[in-house]
Amino acid sequence: MTEKTIGVVAGVGPFAGLDLLRKIAEQTAAGRDQDHLTVLSVSRPSTIPDRTEYLLGRVAENPAYALAAQVQLLAQMGAQVVGIPCNTAHAPPIWEVMLAELETAACHVQLLHMIEEVGRFLHEHYPQVERVGVLSTTGTYQAQVYPQVLGGLGFTAVTPTLAMQESLIHPAIYHPQHGIKACGFATKRARQDLLTGIAALQEQGAEAVVLGCTEMPLAVTEKQIGNLPIIDATLVLARALVREGGGKVRPM
Repeated sequence: MTEKTIGVVAGVGPFAGLDLLRKIAEQTAAGRDQDHLTVLSVSRPSTIPDRTEYLLGRVAENPAYALAAQVQLLAQMGAQVVGIPCNTAHAPPIWEVMLAELETAACHVQLLHMIEEVGRFLHEHYPQVERVGVLSTTGTYQAQVYPQVLGGLGFTAVTPTLAMQESLIHPAIYHPQHGIKACGFATKRARQDLLTGIAALQEQGAEAVVLGCTEMPLAVTEKQIGNLPIIDATLVLARALVREGGGKVRPM
């Protein structure tokens, strides 16, 4: 397969972007520097409105337009296959508008859909799993992004109660004192709240749990907790970018 240049919209959020860049390198089966793929990254977070705030009606400007502009910039720089490490950006009110903008601009870069890639990864590596737990931002939660996409791929999505979502899961990302976005690192409180959410999803019958916000893998790094597989959506996207970029993906 001919090598393609990878592009990353890395400012949604900045730490998630850095995490994806690191995982692209880690997931490439390379024996030397020269075996790694070409990766271009643009991080302009100040220009992209918060995706969850938009979906919740607290911000009027659709982040789709800024996302499309940054995908176009990557394409102009030479990127051929692009990933956006933000699950919430894949909500149809954002994603579909962004695709329309790219079509209007005649920007035909290959844009990977992170959540569809998660479904593909589950089918390939956990074919026995049917009920998939999902932790996400409240924007992704209310937009039903994972239930819709995974449902179309034959899975049943299991999500937290609204009370848990609003009191534990979303604050682990956004809380001004202990949230990962605010602090720039995974606090003990954020990790504990996410672990509580994972345990609750398992009690609800989840056979695997997806970390459906790209800040979450900064706090929960385990691939498995007890007998429960933990699926890092950022890792899945990294592997997909290496695959579509023509690289050799490291075995799991």
